[in-house]
Amino acid sequence: MTKNVVGWFEIPALNMDRAIAFYKAVFGFDFHRLTLLNEDMAFFPAVENGIGSPGALTCSPDFYQPKDNGVLIYFTSPTGDVAVELAKVEAAGGKIVMPRKQISPEHGFIGLILDSEGNRIGIHSRN
Repeated sequence: MTKNVVGWFEIPALNMDRAIAFYKAVFGFDFHRLTLLNEDMAFFPAVENGIGSPGALTCSPDFYQPKDNGVLIYFTSPTGDVAVELAKVEAAGGKIVMPRKQISPEHGFIGLILDSEGNRIGIHSRN
């Protein structure tokens, strides 16, 4: 039985150091960085108990370009409140494009940001 529909994701970065600093500042993530197939990659923390989907920041300008209106990935708020992560976005070099908004009482809240590289990223929390 599949626990997650998404098996892997990659978020384009033009400046890997800047992208890592952004995600660390906003979400508190630590990364494992490595070069695979001539791509500079920084892996997001491993998922626990098969919940969530693994992925990486990827710097390969000939293959990936950041985009503000393409596929949308939502991160689960590490603090449980989207407002906490949104409050860190601009200081970390990003931009809030949709402030905290309730989806519904049973589905929680979302916010949308542009990361330091120009990718549109969603954040979700139940509270």
